[in-house]
Amino acid sequence: WALHLKNVTVSLSGQYECTFATYPYGTKAAKIQLTVKAEEERHYLKKVWLNETLEIPCLEDMTSENLSTYPLKWLVGENGRKEELVTKEPSCPAVYRNSSMLYGQRVLLSLNNTLKVFPTKIADDSRVFSCHVLYHPERVQKSSTTVRVFGK
Repeated sequence: WALHLKNVTVSLSGQYECTFATYPYGTKAAKIQLTVKAEEERHYLKKVWLNETLEIPCLEDMTSENLSTYPLKWLVGENGRKEELVTKEPSCPAVYRNSSMLYGQRVLLSLNNTLKVFPTKIADDSRVFSCHVLYHPERVQKSSTTVRVFGK
């Protein structure tokens, strides 16, 4: 006996109870607590040499997913402040946010949604680059990568 839920949203979170009558033992019941997460986030660390090309895959462990069918965005953050670098809608060209003095002409979104930063600078050290993929209005997957820049 199973309950099948389709198009799961956060609003389906809660306690579910299955009750059934048995003979001769009487009524039996089981309860389960369902928690639907709105977003998942994975954290990574990437090491790169100064003045080299930094390449960060959007969702490293999600190679089977076709990211081209979902909206995504890349952000960079430091000290709790995040700045949007690039957004990508399905079957549309990427939109770059060139307002950043630090990243204006140094970022590129490759065909597989990998973020490329060239050349890496000392200022990139300890920055957190995050990719957000919107699978559903209530479901976002995030991948955050902290960058460590090393000099030769």
